[in-house]
Amino acid sequence: MPVPDDHQLSEIASRLHREDPHFARALADGRPRRPREYRYGRAWLLLAAALCALATGLVLAHGLLIAAGLVFAGVAGELLDPHRYERDGVSDA
Repeated sequence: MPVPDDHQLSEIASRLHREDPHFARALADGRPRRPREYRYGRAWLLLAAALCALATGLVLAHGLLIAAGLVFAGVAGELLDPHRYERDGVSDA
């Protein structure tokens, strides 16, 4: 026996609200915003801080700052990758 469309739509809406409540609320208000996967504000801020730490470490010849800058630049690079969930084997279904 097929499931009614209203039931499927309500399941999709509830899952969307659980996964990204800000996106669901904005969509209901008629002002859609980008989904969580495509919001990169914090990643850009982390990348800028990492590059500042790296540059400071290079200028001061301080190995710990260089290492920290490289590590945080790598973390920011991972956060900026839009396909990181697909590569890790995590599916949306």
